[in-house]
Amino acid sequence: MREEIAKNRPTFVRQESWRYKRLHIQWRKPKGIDNRQRRQEGSSIPALVRVGYRSPKISRGLHPSGYTDNLVYNVNDLEKLNPKTDGVRIGHSVGKKKRTQIIIKAKEKKFKVFNARVSASGSKS
Repeated sequence: MREEIAKNRPTFVRQESWRYKRLHIQWRKPKGIDNRQRRQEGSSIPALVRVGYRSPKISRGLHPSGYTDNLVYNVNDLEKLNPKTDGVRIGHSVGKKKRTQIIIKAKEKKFKVFNARVSASGSKS
């Protein structure tokens, strides 16, 4: 559902970023009093960011895989989550030993792990 709506959404670029190298393409709202884009004169290209382009409420805030993104620091944190709806992201400060324990437990419970830098066997992959 998210992909279908994203197809119809234009790419929002900063006004005249294509004209000047010093301007990045990252979106900035046009704020000048005589600005044609802000006043919607002509074809209004590029498009202005508006609430109508927002993603569906059910998919908002989800990982692109469709799971919710949950930070996990130890094996006990997995107990609170549901493998059908929740994905797992292992915290940055978690070491290799505890990381492998979390990954093994997550694989047993069939969790989706977003950043499994260490394989279940313990060697780097």
